[in-house]
Amino acid sequence: MSQSLGRLWALDAEKLSQVSKRYAESQGFILNPDEEIVTFVIQGLLRNETKFGYRYCPCRAVTGDKEQDKKIICPCIYHKDEIKRMGHCHCRLFVAKKSL
Repeated sequence: MSQSLGRLWALDAEKLSQVSKRYAESQGFILNPDEEIVTFVIQGLLRNETKFGYRYCPCRAVTGDKEQDKKIICPCIYHKDEIKRMGHCHCRLFVAKKSL
């Protein structure tokens, strides 16, 4: 769930990328094979963690409403449905295996 990756502390970009990759594989999808996209999203997650205290999806707006915003802690509540519908989540960090 969102909280699982959202509150792991003191991870650098490489470690967060590895954690995200393991999470994706455990859920039946993968990280985007485009390393530039992964780097951009991971940096945004870490920036949001520094700024807000949580790894909010960098592709969604933080509202300041804790109940609403917890929905966008990566992996957000929307990612699985988006992957099923579009073959990738909104920020394109996670992609369906069949999208390759």
